[in-house]
Parts: sequence; structure tokens; C-alpha cells
Amino acid sequence: MSQYPHLLAPLDLGFVTLANRVLMGSMHTGLEDHARDFDKLARYFAERARGGVGLIVTGGISPSIRGWLKPFSGRLSMPWHVARHRKIADAVHAEGGRVCMQILHAGRYAYHPFSLAPSRIKSPISPFTPRAMSSRQVERSIGDFVNSARLAKEAGYDGVEVMGSEGYLINQFLVERTNQRRDGWGGSVQNRHRFPLEIIRRTREAVGRDFIIIYRLSMLDLVEKGQTWDEVVTLAKAIEAAGATLINTGIGWHEARVPTIVTSVPRGAFTWVTRKLKGEVSLPLITTNRINMPDVAERILASGDADMVSMARPLLADPQWVAKAREGRSAEINTCIACNQACLDHVFENRRATCMVNPRACHETELEIRPATTRKRIAVVGAGPAGLSCATTLAERGHAVVLFDQASEIGGQFNMAKRIPGKEEFHETLRYYGARIAAVGVELRLGTRVDAALLQSERFDEVVFATGVHPRRPPIPGLDHPKVLSYLDVLRHGKPVGAKVALIGAGGIGFDMAEFLTQPHPSPTTDITRWSHEWGVDLDYTTRGAVTKPQPEASERQVWLLQRTAGKPGERLNKTTGWVHRAALKSKGVTMLAGVSYDRIDDAGLHISRDGKTEILPVDHVVLCAGQEPNRDCHAEASALGIKTHLIGGADVAAELDAKRAIAQGTRLAASL
Repeated sequence: MSQYPHLLAPLDLGFVTLANRVLMGSMHTGLEDHARDFDKLARYFAERARGGVGLIVTGGISPSIRGWLKPFSGRLSMPWHVARHRKIADAVHAEGGRVCMQILHAGRYAYHPFSLAPSRIKSPISPFTPRAMSSRQVERSIGDFVNSARLAKEAGYDGVEVMGSEGYLINQFLVERTNQRRDGWGGSVQNRHRFPLEIIRRTREAVGRDFIIIYRLSMLDLVEKGQTWDEVVTLAKAIEAAGATLINTGIGWHEARVPTIVTSVPRGAFTWVTRKLKGEVSLPLITTNRINMPDVAERILASGDADMVSMARPLLADPQWVAKAREGRSAEINTCIACNQACLDHVFENRRATCMVNPRACHETELEIRPATTRKRIAVVGAGPAGLSCATTLAERGHAVVLFDQASEIGGQFNMAKRIPGKEEFHETLRYYGARIAAVGVELRLGTRVDAALLQSERFDEVVFATGVHPRRPPIPGLDHPKVLSYLDVLRHGKPVGAKVALIGAGGIGFDMAEFLTQPHPSPTTDITRWSHEWGVDLDYTTRGAVTKPQPEASERQVWLLQRTAGKPGERLNKTTGWVHRAALKSKGVTMLAGVSYDRIDDAGLHISRDGKTEILPVDHVVLCAGQEPNRDCHAEASALGIKTHLIGGADVAAELDAKRAIAQGTRLAASL
């Protein structure tokens, strides 16, 4: 019997049966935007279909030039576009899978000057102000959706998903926040609902009965002047009557000030709203957001919250997610930790998406892990992210690998990151690598200090140094004062910290330390009710958009977060998560100062200068978070002995700690040796 009987149960849609209840949710990769990349995109989807996912939904494809997310982004509006899309459908079908194409019109979220929206209201996330659509343009846009669906069927897709959430065009029609029209497409609720209903009704007429139509319904806008719950229910019932096959849950507009997909959001934080719609419609309902492991998905389905679960990034992280769940190998799943560093951040930077914990994602045709032609004996020194990725990939290819670390456990810097409130998911990555080490046969030697003589005596063909970093100690008078600690003292060694603390360094480590010192333990990340109060999510849904006043728990400490350079502290944090960290610390009363000179540390506290003025911060402790330096212990000695060596991770470049670069570098080196 399966451990996950609900998750792996088939879903009968009447004219087609899906193999299980796992939907690979839509996520833009950047490969959709160029015809030359469709072979790569087809390979990417084929691997997920081979892994057993029940239904795949592509990234958003525009039905028109006006609907582009950005100039020359993915589009299916002309007959000559069909051939490139057929590559995707054929590749998925060849692996026994099913795939729907998402139709997405950006509306005022478009990043180009040709954008259209229900009303001329600028979005806070685009520099362009849209033109208000004329009635003729509204009709034309409906026709564009229908035409795109018809072409998708011709291309061989099993269906389409109509994107009606996340604040894109359809969502913009639904609320007076963005729809201030006074014609037949605005004003009353019935008029504001006409746009999506006409799209679904006319699409069903165009594609016939045996074609999947998913409607992505914004069940939770999470913005002021969003939909009421009654409006959501009314629209859902009308969407069912208009001919949809499935209703997928949409959570939050992109401009919402409530995080919805980052690591600090509790697992399954929004399934309650999908459950709330159960019984109002008879269509199968799909729930989404922060569902990353089979036990989480099984619990959601078994409790009746939904009929299917949608996961995008978890299948970016591990294309074999479903197969591993089915085969009882959940411990071997490479879990999505919701960091967004290589997926969404890359998309916002107009780069191809990939995955921090799986650098092969979207690079399947370029980063292939093939059996080694010559088996070598290779040492990897350092069991942090870089060393773990390198050692396990080398062993997978057939090399004899010995992985050394002087610590008593694997993980390196991850063992500190996992202690930060909101970063508990890092435990999963270390669990994965522990299982991976056993599965591929890496010889693990913990508690071992490596020197050049040891490496020479064991006759390794090559040695990879992944020895990480040392904390940097800035030249500040009084640095040896007893109140000075490093971030290692606090996170690794558990040294006590007083009620007033100054943090020197406002990079990623400084922000992590600030959250560690101001968030309660355990943090709200494991408690949906506490987390919802913290961010102002109305679990009773009595307000428009289900937003209410945030009620953050007070910090027990007074914290100053300081940086030497000018500019906003945290400005260099990742785009999709940086604002969450800044907002969280602001809610805890953290004082963030830039352009600070550190004069000295003494019994009175930390003496600083700023804007030509001096002051004393009366702190109990000063915690150093001021960067790192490469740890290259024994590398030079080993090279001098003629041992072939490689440097990866922090031992190679010790800028801001960067697990994304470390894991990718380790994997790519291992694939080449």
C-alpha cells in the first residue's frame, strides 16, 4: 500500500483521467521567450513528465503582443507559433504525461509601453502606465484568449489554464481597485465578472468538450479593495457554469505586501481558502503555495482541503518528486526550500530560471550527468553546500569519492542558516544530501582535519577544496572587548546575547542575525494562525482581499543593524525576498542605519559616526556580520606537492555567502571531471 493513497489516486475528469493528484504549477523560466529555446523547454518538461507528475502547466504564454509580460516574451497567437509549442506537447506525451498551456495577459503588470488595462491606473511594479481598454479592445482581448486556446489545441496540448489571478489582466477587471469603468465591463459585480466568464464560455465553445480548461481563480487577493468572499464564490459558480474543468487557487497579487511563497511562509498556509470553496462548486479544486513534500500534500488531500495540489518550484528542484513518493523514497527528494534565488530572482533579472538546490533545472540539455569514462579516486574537503553537491555528483558518475569535514555533521554554513527563523527548510536540504551520500556511495569522514600529508598518503587523483570561509574581522578599536561576538559565536556556539545589540554588517548574514535575535522561538513559520496575524491575513475573510492590520509579536531585544556604505540597508538582498526581510525587521522595531563609521567599542557601547555626528549605542553586545574571507587551509601545500586541486564555493570566492553559486559550481565541476 502506498504511503500517500490520496496523493497518488487517479483523478477522473470525465473525458480524461489524470494519473495522480499532482499538478506542476505554472512558472516562467525564460525559455518560453525565444523559439530557439523550445527544444530546451521541451526537455525540461519531459523530465518532469517522466518523473510521474499528473498534469503539467506551462509558464504564462501571452495571447497577444499587448498582453506580453515584456517585449518578445512567450506568445501563441499566430499559426506559425504552433510548431514550436508542438515540441512541448510531443515531448510530454512521449513520456506518458499531460500538459496544459497557461494563457496569461499581463494587463498593467506588463513591462512595456503597449500595455492595456481596464482603467488607466499604473501598477506599483511596472514603470509603464497602461492605456484604458476601449470596449472594442475588451472584445478583441476575449477573442485573443479564445484564439490562443484554439491554437494550443492544434499544437497538441491537453488543455489550457486561463490565468485569472495574481493581479494580471483578468484579476484587474474584477475589483474597483483597478477597474473604474462605467460601461458594461465595470461598475457592478456582474459587469466586472463578464470578462472572465466570456473568456471561459467562448473558449469552451471553440475547443469542444474533450479539452481541459483550468481557471486560475484569485481566491485571496491580499490587497486592499480586493474581492469579498461572496464575490469569489459567485465568480467560481459562474466559471463552473461557463464550462471550466478545474479551478486552481490563486493567492495574492504581485503587489501585495503579504509574502505568499517565500521560505518563511508556513507550509500549506493558504489551503484553508480552497477548503472554504469546497461545497460551493462541484468542480475539482486545486490548492497551492508552499506545498513541498509528499506528507504535506497527502495531509491536505486527506483532510479534504482540495482535490489536487499544485507545485511549481518543488518540481523544479526535483523532477522525480512523484516517482520518489510512489516508490517510498521521500527521504531522497531534493526539497524546494522556497528561497527564490535562482528561479524568480533570475526571471526578474531577465535571466533563465534554474534552482538553487538543482542547478540542472532548465539546463537539462547543457548540464548532463554522464558516467565517467575513467574512474578516479577523488577527495572533497569540506561538506558544506559546494562540497556536498560536488561529492555526490562525482559519485553518481562512478568516481570513488571520500568527503572530509572536521565538523561532526555535514552542512557547513547551512547548519547556521537552518537556525534562522523562516529558514527551517534548510534542514530538508541536509536531509537530502545525507540520503544522497548513502545512495551513491560517498565515503564520509567527519571529525577529520585534513592536511597535505594525509591527501598525499592516500594517493588521490584529484582533490576538491570546498573548505568555506572564515568570518572577517574589521579593523575597529576595541574589537577584543568581551561584548564583541561573531555570528559564529551566536549561531554555532550558542553564546548568550543581551537585550541591546548592534550588528555590524547589513548583508544577508546581518539580516539573518537580526531575524534570529528579534523573532520568537519557535517562530511563526510553523504556525499558520500566528503567521497570519503577523502579516495581517484575515483568516475569517470578513474584509475585502482578506487583509487586516498586521499584529507582529514584539521583539524582546532592541537591535541596531548597521552598514558602512551609503544607501538603503538590505538593498542588495534578493529581489523577491529582500522586501520580506526588510518588512519583518521593521515590524520588530529594528533600527537600520547606513553610512556608519565604527569608531570604537568599549564599556559604554559602540561609538559610531554618521552624517558628521557621533553617538554611542548603549549595547550589551556587538555582533560581527561583516563579511568573510576564503578558507584555503592546506590548499597551497597540497598544490606544492603536485596534487591536482580545485577550489569551489566560499574557498574560491568569499563574497556574500552564496549557496546558489556554491551548489552550481560544485555540480558543474563534478560533471566535468
